[in-house]
Formats: sequence, structure tokens, C-alpha cells
Amino acid sequence: MQNPVLFELAREGRGSRHLPDLVTSEEKILASIPPSSLRKSPLRLPEIAELDLARHLERLTDRNHYIEKDLYPLGSCTMKYNPKLHEKLASHPLISGLHPGLPDEEVQGAIQLLVELEECLQAITGMDDVTLQPAAGAHGEFTSMRMIEAYYRDRGESRTKVITPDSAHGTNPASIMRVGWTPVEAPHNERGEVDLEALGKLVDGSTAALMLTLPNTLGLFETQLPKIVEIVHSAGAQMYLDGANLNALLGFVRPGDVGFDVMHINVHKTFSTPHGGGGPGAGPVGVKKHLTPYLPSPRPVKSGDVYHWDRDLPDSIGPVHSHFGNFGILLRAFAYIRHHGSDGLREVQRHAILNANYLMKRIADSFPPAFDRTPMHEFVSSAARYRDRGIRAGDIGKRLLDFGFYAPTIAFPLIVKEALMIEPTETESPETLDRFADAMNQIAAEIESDPEMVKTAPHNTPVKRVNDSLASRKPILRWPDDAPTD
Repeated sequence: MQNPVLFELAREGRGSRHLPDLVTSEEKILASIPPSSLRKSPLRLPEIAELDLARHLERLTDRNHYIEKDLYPLGSCTMKYNPKLHEKLASHPLISGLHPGLPDEEVQGAIQLLVELEECLQAITGMDDVTLQPAAGAHGEFTSMRMIEAYYRDRGESRTKVITPDSAHGTNPASIMRVGWTPVEAPHNERGEVDLEALGKLVDGSTAALMLTLPNTLGLFETQLPKIVEIVHSAGAQMYLDGANLNALLGFVRPGDVGFDVMHINVHKTFSTPHGGGGPGAGPVGVKKHLTPYLPSPRPVKSGDVYHWDRDLPDSIGPVHSHFGNFGILLRAFAYIRHHGSDGLREVQRHAILNANYLMKRIADSFPPAFDRTPMHEFVSSAARYRDRGIRAGDIGKRLLDFGFYAPTIAFPLIVKEALMIEPTETESPETLDRFADAMNQIAAEIESDPEMVKTAPHNTPVKRVNDSLASRKPILRWPDDAPTD
């Protein structure tokens, strides 16, 4: 069996349990479960020895792509290497075993860490206050929209729409609609920035906010930012920053100083947390003072020498998550920030931008940038020139797998035909960037000489080319034919 699943490795009578089951009252447990949720027959699970299981998982791991294996240039996701020291800290029993229901006096250190992390994020972003509750970037967006909604409700204003650029992350309009507002798309100009004339026509008294990513999702800085802020604020609306690209601003631009009223921070992307695969994450939100009363409750505070949770927040939108947030993620972020300090964070930003510009130049002849401008920490190239040979951006991503690299983000942003969105991050060495560039340039040469090589890739992976759409809609679940289904 080349690619066995657990059931094919299993043998009756084998197992991995070494301790007896805990003695519990089965009747009491079953009584607490609604009859409609109880199985009518036992669930059949594979019986497999611990060593066989461990080897199976190692084989699967080796067939996956991950950051420690090689470059993972997923644009807009900041898939960078994170120090193992921070993982060790977060896995300490005193941290991983912390219970959010403990009395304040027993978790003074944990509350202190959250208070000090908020202070760090305030200093980095220029915001007046921060909440650490949101569990991810999109959750931070939703939390921000709810606070803006509460702000206008208290002012007796009814606003119904939020503007997003046409290159925005898909979570932006989704968060807007979850609040009950209407997303309105703002087009880009020839430089890949928000079109000011169009924006001026869209913004009016019904506008609640503009959700702007900076640098934008094309990896470009909005050079007309002061005018954008003026247009939005003149209508009494709020400037919201999607903080997905904060890596490019660290130590050089504080969003709160350049006109933003509220922002979320993807600490799981910028500050030391493994990212990808749907989690884990944390999306703290920073606000200027006029939005402070609406921050989620409770809030960690320091009174004298004592730390506690402040629950006397009458204007708060209420809790949006456990009050400790995703504590292990927040601890990693705190360790990362304290580890680097202000000078180190500036170096993170410098190297992220340098790596992106270097890599863009190395592949520009093969895959020209979508906009002929200096990018920030990521860039978008196009494979549109190869469409007449039947090659799409996805084909290039699959061919990269043969070289040991994970594919960049493809076909996004949608405003770029056959987009290849690449973020090398600051942790990659020049040698790694050169290997990746060499692979991209070789693929371009193959398209000219042997396009079928690229069309039918990958060739060196355990699983060859799959139908992506079909795999998403109808995954193959290999389960024993005689396994009970009820």
C-alpha cells in the first residue's frame, strides 16, 4: 500500500492505551446527553499500535509543506518562521494549564502580561486603547464594526454603508454584512491605489467607515493617504485599518498617527505564532479615545499594585470571546515583541521589504509585477502572458511543488489577471530567495519549451494533480464498508 490510511494499517486487538479507563458513572453521563445525539451502535475506530501510528503521522508530515521544510511564500498571510523559544514558553504547564475562571488574585501574572501587551501594541500602533479579546483578524474586523455601530447609535446617527477597496480581503465585506451594513466597493487607479475621485463620490453622510489595508493588498503604499483620510473624516466617518500587513509598518508608521480611528492587529502573523491551516490566531483591536468606551468587556487593568478585570463598562459592546482571549497566542506575541524591542522590530520591517523587492526583481523578466512600483513587504506578479499557451497561475503553483516550494497565493487579488501574490517574509535568507527565483525562472523557460510539463504538474509529489474544485466539493472519505453509520 503506497498511501495507506489508518484503517488499512489497523489490526484487531492492537491498541495504544497504556492506562486503565477512569471509573465514571456511565449512566450519569448518558443521562446528560439528549437521546437524539446518542449513537445507535459503537463508533468503529482503527485499532493500531502506538509505533505504527507515530510512523504513519511522520510519513504524512514529510509529505506536507511547512515553514521548517522550505519557503512558504503565501502572499497576504505572512507565513514566516517563528522562534521555538516562544513555543516553549507557551507550552509551559503554568501557561497551558491556566483556567480563565480563576480568581484575579491567583492570576496576577497573566493579567499583568495582558496589560503590558496592550501597552506594547498601543506604542507600536499609536492607538489610545486596545482589546485583546478577538480570536482572529476577521473577528477583529467584526468587533471593530460593532464598536463603530455603537458609536453612531449613541450619537443618534443611522449609517448604512462601509466602503472597501476592490482589492480588499474577502473578510472585509463579510464583516460589514454581519453587522447589517452594506459594503460598497471603491475602484483602484492606474497606480494600484484607491481612486480618489471615485472615493469622493462614494463617501457621504450614510458612510460609517472606510476599511483600508495599508500597505494595500497589492503590497503598495497608499501615497494619497492624507487625502483619503480627509475625504472620510469630512463626512464624519471612521478610518479603519485592516492590519493584515502590519509587518510592513513596524517601527516606521503608527496608524494612529496618520488618521486611523480603529484597526485590528493580526498578532498571529506579525508577532510569533504559527499561521495557516485555519488557526490558531488572535486579532486585537486598537482604537482612538472616542471609541474606547465601546471596547469589549471585561478589560484587564492595573489599580495600584494589583491587576484585575474591570467589568464596570456600561457602554461596552460586551464580551466577544473569553476575557483572556487566545492566551497562548497573546503570550507568544508578547515574547516576540519583548525579544526584539523597538530596534529589532524595525529590522523585521526592513528585511521584509528588502526581501520582497529583491525577489520581485529576480523574477520580473519571467513574471512581471502587476504594477511597476516599489512594493512593500509583498508583491503581486502576473502570469497572464502565458495564457495563450494554456498556462494559468494555478499551474505555476503546482509546478513549484516539484521544487519543494509551497505555492504563492494565486488568482488574488482578483483585479490582477493570473495573479501570483508573493510574500517572502523577513526570515528567509538570500540563498533561499535565489533558489525560489531560480525555480520560478525555470518554470517560465519550461512554459516556452515544454508547456505540458507545467500543465500536468506536480510530478514529484505522492499525490499528483487533483481537481481542486471537485476535491473541495466532494472530498474522498475512505471509511471501511462495514463501519456503522448510525
